[in-house]
Amino acid sequence: MEVPTTPAAGGDRTGEGGGGAGWFGRSPAASPAAPRPPRPDARRPAPEAVRPYVREPGPASAHPYGHESDPSPLQQDGRQSSSGPGRPSSGPVRPSEGRPAAGPVPGRAASRDSSDTALLRRTMAEIEPIADKVTSYFYAQLFLRHPDLRALFPAAMDVQRDRLFKALLTAATHADDTAALTAYLDRLGRGHRKYGTLPEHYPAVGEALICALSRHAPSSWGPRTEAAWVSAYTTISQIMIDAATADELRAPAWWQAEVVGHEMRTPDIAVVTVRPDQPYPFLAGQYTALETPWWPRVWRHYSFASAPRSDGVLSFHVKAVPAGWVSNALVHRARPGDVIRLGAPTGSMTVDHSTDNGLLCLGGGTGIAPIKALVEDVAQHGRHRSVDVFYGARRSDDLYDIETMLRLQQSHSWLSVRPVVDDSPVGLLSGGLPGAVREYGPWHTYDVYLSGPPGMIRRGVDTLLGIGVSTHRIRHDSIEELVGAAT
Repeated sequence: MEVPTTPAAGGDRTGEGGGGAGWFGRSPAASPAAPRPPRPDARRPAPEAVRPYVREPGPASAHPYGHESDPSPLQQDGRQSSSGPGRPSSGPVRPSEGRPAAGPVPGRAASRDSSDTALLRRTMAEIEPIADKVTSYFYAQLFLRHPDLRALFPAAMDVQRDRLFKALLTAATHADDTAALTAYLDRLGRGHRKYGTLPEHYPAVGEALICALSRHAPSSWGPRTEAAWVSAYTTISQIMIDAATADELRAPAWWQAEVVGHEMRTPDIAVVTVRPDQPYPFLAGQYTALETPWWPRVWRHYSFASAPRSDGVLSFHVKAVPAGWVSNALVHRARPGDVIRLGAPTGSMTVDHSTDNGLLCLGGGTGIAPIKALVEDVAQHGRHRSVDVFYGARRSDDLYDIETMLRLQQSHSWLSVRPVVDDSPVGLLSGGLPGAVREYGPWHTYDVYLSGPPGMIRRGVDTLLGIGVSTHRIRHDSIEELVGAAT
């Protein structure tokens, strides 16, 4: 199943270059940064005059590798934060006289004064109605001032265009929530590694951000607002740099993986099996980013379709959609012997094996892929716990993996699989997954997993809450990441 990428899923990029010395850039007189581990994916380093003002990297993240919090702590309800773009100036933007300049960040994400957060949110509210215009200006300034950064972005920007900018705005407006901000940016910083992003790349992004905001938010902009945004961006960039630096010590920026199997299940759905070039740690229910050789620098997220296997191979269910670059390449072009790239695994739609709670799993379309992985995971751990799977599709012909699920049901007495379709053929449940779930249960003691189209997840969550399932028991990929799926 594909989980479209967003800033929170590591699908944005930053560029190279620097801002004003002593602000987003390091002054030539400043002490040079301590040596960092070699980066196999590094682009050329920026000159010392434009190095970002950063403190030394902090300790490695406490998160186990590949098991980050998801959905994003900043958006637990799956709703997308308001965002938009901003305004230009005649030259590099610098703090005005008497305004606090950004400096080293004392801690992972220091709590921000509530008045600063209010200023950030006022700017956001002003630019929201013209988000597309501000985003376009942001990238125009970034590439105009630092044309060498264009190579870090995909050839076509139609999907990528607003991801980086929205990520920055989302993070800035949650600057007063230290824990959520750090978790969000840790993942974003690690995700940037696969694009070759370096600490030297962040100053240029900061320049373009302030330039865009100052131009397009005249009513809310002023010395205090600018200082608040400078401080927020300094914190944001430092957390991301630290996360990436720590991640370098334990994992590559990407894995090469050879396609070893390609099975067409329908005219537009394929099961793609790959073998990574080195051990690839992940958990059932997680997902990763894929890049194909036909569309360099274009990454899309797909869920693992099986639990970890002894032979190390990975499987993905991919549905080709109109104008879907990566999905069409994987379905119609990829063949055994081709080599793709894998990003790091992410997502927390995983099973807690310390309890015997029942599992309720709702999978729609290719969303059945991670659900199948969860069932296999339960089977491998050998604990008999009730697992109820509702497998939904528009038509019975779209239940492309139903035979696999029914075979699993025959092998495990604790597993129940119920197909649900919209066209209501004889012998199958109808009315959509949320409606079918209401007919069974109760589910308030179950841990619930949802995977599928955004609309299905929203309706499913509303249904579950309506029948008494607690929010903390419901897990799914961030709905923001599912919007605009399958490209």
